[in-house]
Amino acid sequence: MLIGREKEQKQLLDAYKSSEPQFIAVYGRRRVGKTYLVRETLRNKFLFEHSGLAQSERSSQLEAWRSSLVDGGMEDAKIPATWIEAFDMLKTLIKSSRKRRKVIFIDELPWLDTPRSGFIAALEHFWNGWASGRSDVLLVVCGSATSWIINKLINNYGGLHNRVTGKIHLKPFTLHECELYLKSRHIVMKRYSILECYMILGGIPYYWSFLKQGESLSQNIDRMCFDPDGELINEFNALYASLFRNPQPYISTVTILATKRVGLTREQIVREGSIANNGMLTQVLQDLEYCGFVRKYSQPSMKVKNCTYQLIDPYTIFYFQFIAKNVHNDKNYWSNMLESPTHRSWSGLAFERVCMLHIEQIKAALGISGVASVAYTWTAPATSDGRRGAQIDIIIDRNDNVINLCECKFSKQEYSLTNEDDMSIANKVERVADVSPKHKSIHVTLITTFGVANNAYIDSIQRIIVAEDLFRF
Repeated sequence: MLIGREKEQKQLLDAYKSSEPQFIAVYGRRRVGKTYLVRETLRNKFLFEHSGLAQSERSSQLEAWRSSLVDGGMEDAKIPATWIEAFDMLKTLIKSSRKRRKVIFIDELPWLDTPRSGFIAALEHFWNGWASGRSDVLLVVCGSATSWIINKLINNYGGLHNRVTGKIHLKPFTLHECELYLKSRHIVMKRYSILECYMILGGIPYYWSFLKQGESLSQNIDRMCFDPDGELINEFNALYASLFRNPQPYISTVTILATKRVGLTREQIVREGSIANNGMLTQVLQDLEYCGFVRKYSQPSMKVKNCTYQLIDPYTIFYFQFIAKNVHNDKNYWSNMLESPTHRSWSGLAFERVCMLHIEQIKAALGISGVASVAYTWTAPATSDGRRGAQIDIIIDRNDNVINLCECKFSKQEYSLTNEDDMSIANKVERVADVSPKHKSIHVTLITTFGVANNAYIDSIQRIIVAEDLFRF
């Protein structure tokens, strides 16, 4: 049963019903549900289905291709010697089919492109020289190596330039979709716990599939992430190894970013990580952004080359904060860390990231869904004249002459503003006003779990967003 994904399902079904050749690329990070989406939407409609083999040579890939041809009905298929021959055999299978629509599904396509294999050239020849001339072919390709899909297919400037007729970037579930998923599996969980679960797992359906009925969130996380046999205890290394042929530069980069709440510029990454400032770093940062681990943002006053890179993947942040630090293999590590200073520090950062991942829901709660805006984290250093530095979780800079200065506060009850909060907010408003256009109003917006207690300091807040608002759809 598919949860959400209505727009993506419609796009696939429209492609199936089309009377023209269609080449659809589905991409998104590992475990986000790409294969499940395609199989559930086009169930029983495949003429040919194949999946690339991870970290395998061309000979093994071609042998597996032959097996898939046999499964598709070509019982006398031999192992092709080249990818050109492999696609010629696929042509024969297509021509022999009586199906109205010949649906070809190739999963994990990037794994087929092994060094010096000639795979891309063969794919170009198959599509450009033959399949694109047939009105009955629907080719759907899929891959977790998002950067490969984007660079080799969608932004291809060679033989496949502008050949992809449709693209589907499958993103992680929102909080709303995670709630629907839990209900579909009859798992009872309050929204506060769903929110905290999202702070740990992000919106990756595969991770949520390991949650069990009858266990508290703490019990689930201990079992999944800290038990030696837990489903996600080794996910970090598997995740990066599955996406990148040489994962170490990517792991090194996210390791550096994991220590910086606001993020780092490229120059700071080079300096703090002793990483070479070359084309490899450009590729690493671009790939991490494409895969959704990192977001690149800039403040309006910053030049593009000074963009900040910020780690936003909840699971990766959780891994560095807790899983990697469980050196004594404590099976109850998460339960034992609850309410600790480490847990409180992490929860503030993780809640802030969840808010950033739900900017559209926050805008809807503010009534500005149709207003063009840019969202970013903002910092200002202390000044020589004694003014305090400032760090703002989220700024929503709007085209309707308003700036929402958003403070994110994770709390188990109504948040109670203090005198220190009041002075900090006043300083932040002043620092933002110094660099903002004079015609823009600054609205202090508090985003918290259960609202704000009514006390002497509440008048400094113009808008209050609560966790319930993040569950909008």
